[in-house]
Amino acid sequence: MRLVLVLNGPNLGRLGSREPDVYGAQTFEDLAALCRETGRELGLSVEVRQTDDEAEMVSWIHEAADSRTPVVLNPAAFTHYSYALRDAIAQRTAPLVEVHISNPNAREEFRHTSVVAAVATGTIAGFGMRSYELALRAIADTEE
Repeated sequence: MRLVLVLNGPNLGRLGSREPDVYGAQTFEDLAALCRETGRELGLSVEVRQTDDEAEMVSWIHEAADSRTPVVLNPAAFTHYSYALRDAIAQRTAPLVEVHISNPNAREEFRHTSVVAAVATGTIAGFGMRSYELALRAIADTEE
C-alpha cells in the first residue's frame, strides 16, 4: 500500500474543544480515524501526526521528501508565517495537498495569506473534516 503522511500543525490536537463553532465538535482522534478509514478505502496506508513544534514539522516534511512520500498537510498557524516550512515543502518529491478545516479566506485578514500554497500541489479548504478526505482522494488519483 502507498504510504501517505497526514501532518497537522499547532493546536489541531485540541480539536473538539478548540473553537467548536469554527472547527466542529469532532476530536483529533476522530480526524485520525477518518483519515485512516478513507485511506483504507483508497488503498492507501495513512499515518496521522500532529505537532505544535515548527522544527518537528519541518523534519517531517524533509522525511517525506527523502522517501518520496505524499503528504496531506494542515499547517494551521504555520500557514501564515513559516518560511522555514515553505522552504521545506519546496523540496517535496511527491504530491503535497494543503488542507484547512475552515476557509481561511472567510476569516480574519491575517489568515488570508498562505506562504505554503505556492509550493503545494493544491489546497482544499472550508469543508470541515471532509477537506482531508478530498485531499486523500486527490493524492490517490495522482501517479506515484
